[in-house]
Amino acid sequence: MRNQIRKNLPLLVVLIVIVAALVLVLADRWRRGSFILGVATVLAAGFRLFVPENRIGLLAVRSRAFDVSALALVGGAIVFLSASIDPLGTD
Repeated sequence: MRNQIRKNLPLLVVLIVIVAALVLVLADRWRRGSFILGVATVLAAGFRLFVPENRIGLLAVRSRAFDVSALALVGGAIVFLSASIDPLGTD
């Protein structure tokens, strides 16, 4: 059991950040929530890039190059879009 938790620790960290983003969205802070969601995706790309194959757990879906490039591209796009939206007097 402890080995399974250790193996999926990167996924658990990413899921905790995603839950934080969801809480912000539900609290009507959708720009901050979407930014944090993008950060979680980029964090997943970083984990996939730097954590060894035997410790990455369920974050490994395809090849390392595909996973990192897809996660970084999508996460970067979410971060860029959420940061570039004009708040129009709201947050």
